[in-house]
Amino acid sequence: VQLQASGGGLVQAGGSLRLSCAASGRTFSSYAMGWFRQAPGKEREFVAAISWSSSNTYYLDSVKGRFTISRDNAKNTVYLQMNNLKPEDTAVYYCAAEIRGVVVEYWGQGTLVTVSS
Repeated sequence: VQLQASGGGLVQAGGSLRLSCAASGRTFSSYAMGWFRQAPGKEREFVAAISWSSSNTYYLDSVKGRFTISRDNAKNTVYLQMNNLKPEDTAVYYCAAEIRGVVVEYWGQGTLVTVSS
């Protein structure tokens, strides 16, 4: 099983990025998927998650209204649209698949997002 994350990069504050995570080797259409992030010197934290049917989404309070998670089960892919980015959003972003409560069964390799002020 592989989760290939992409879309990270350097952006100015107020800018936007769209992260993608394509899964292979297993179909995750029946499971929740999501994104976590880890800033330098900090622990990994939850950012967003989406249920298998896309009917439910969950967000870290500090990203609500700025980030939108979505998925395309036909492509086995989850997305994170990030708008109005802030320097404090700088982190390595990891996609996660088969999320069951606090347990994540599969992790992607991470993609770096750097927001300059």
